[in-house]
Amino acid sequence: MKTAAIPAVRVSPDLRQAAQDLLQVGETLSAFVEEAVRRNVEFRQSQNAFIERGLASAEAARTSGKYVSSSEVLDKLAKRLEKARATAS
Repeated sequence: MKTAAIPAVRVSPDLRQAAQDLLQVGETLSAFVEEAVRRNVEFRQSQNAFIERGLASAEAARTSGKYVSSSEVLDKLAKRLEKARATAS
């Protein structure tokens, strides 16, 4: 697979220096930037998938007419939390 370049980004000298100061042993600034871009892409993909699932769920609820109230959801979550805390103790 061929690689592609990400466009050069102009940043302030302070930001560049801060990034360079955080590099790990043997890490290049290019590798640091690539990892930052990769993490942001993964985060946004997850965010988009979450939104798509929420919209699909809302549409399914509208279609079926079956809804769960927020108080029911919070009660169930509180019980799960209580159970988890009891198990951890």
